[in-house]
Amino acid sequence: MEELVTEDVLWSDPALPEPARGVAAVQEFMRASWQAFPDLRFEEPNPPHVSINGDQVAWAWRMHGTMTGRIDPPGFAPTGKSMTVDGVDLWIFRDGRIATYRAFYDLTDLSRQLGIMPLPGSGAERAMVVGQRLQARFQRH
Repeated sequence: MEELVTEDVLWSDPALPEPARGVAAVQEFMRASWQAFPDLRFEEPNPPHVSINGDQVAWAWRMHGTMTGRIDPPGFAPTGKSMTVDGVDLWIFRDGRIATYRAFYDLTDLSRQLGIMPLPGSGAERAMVVGQRLQARFQRH
C-alpha cells in the first residue's frame, strides 16, 4: 500500500465508521477485510469502465467474497455466506499516488447477502421495524 498511496491518504469506504487517515490505517482496514473475507477478489464489470480527468480517476468494479472471518469493527460473527457487489472507486492522485480514495457501493445489499441484515419483507425485517418504532417513541419522550 505504501507505494500506491500518499502518506497522508484519506480513505473513505462505506464499511468504515469514519475515513481511514494515513498508510497504517489503510493497511489495517485491508488486513481486517482479508481476515473477514480470505477469498476477497475484485474484477472489472462487463463492460469495464474507467474515467480519467486530470488527477482524478473513477473505476467501476465487482467484488466477491465469502465471510469466513469476523468483521471488526463492529464485531459481526462469520456467517459463511458469499457476496457479490458492484461499486465505483474515485481516486485523486498527488505525485503519482492516491491521496484521496472514496468507494461507493450498496452496503445494505452487501449486508443482506451476508445475513447481517434481514431480507426485505421477511419476518426479521418486520421485527426490526417494530423495535425501531419503539426506540423512536422512547427517544421522543
